[in-house]
Amino acid sequence: MKTWRIAVGSRRGPKLNAVKDAALAIAPLLSEGAALDVAGYEVESGVSHTPTSREELMQGARQRAEVLRENLLTAGPAADFYIGLEGGLDVATDNGVRRVFLESWAYVSDGGRGHFGCSGSIELPEALAEEVLSRGTELGVAIDKFAGMVGIRDGQGAWGVLSRDLISRQESFRLAVVAAFAPYYNAKMYRASAAAGG
Repeated sequence: MKTWRIAVGSRRGPKLNAVKDAALAIAPLLSEGAALDVAGYEVESGVSHTPTSREELMQGARQRAEVLRENLLTAGPAADFYIGLEGGLDVATDNGVRRVFLESWAYVSDGGRGHFGCSGSIELPEALAEEVLSRGTELGVAIDKFAGMVGIRDGQGAWGVLSRDLISRQESFRLAVVAAFAPYYNAKMYRASAAAGG
């Protein structure tokens, strides 16, 4: 039986558990009888503590995976897949009104090619958006203050607070990871699309 080794650029519970949950769903799609071994490592994203654009979110996720790959190729052991996860904000304008959305992004690389996945988004209340964007407060600190709690990002996350626990931080990252893995577990479709386009 093939065991796929997955290295994750974080040791935070919600992120690591999101990858483990996603791995359970995708393992049989990668190969019949496949097992997945998931391990977390601390790496820096190279972006701000709370990314404030889709581009910065994608950059942070990709850089986490790439730095992790470089670290493991040097110090070992190498992995079959490297995953970077990044949460933050995407700012848009709708009819002249600023709208700020919380998003979770994943980047999955096999060491040669990589793909992105996103959770979808949830709109932030203006007061919370203002605290992060105008005052420069880290989202994890701002959501603790906003909700009157401590350590939210290591539990339900801002996602849980804003959705009244209908969507947790872990679930948002799980969805992003499943989406980012699609070109690997659904390779036939992605190859067919590439051939048709090129």
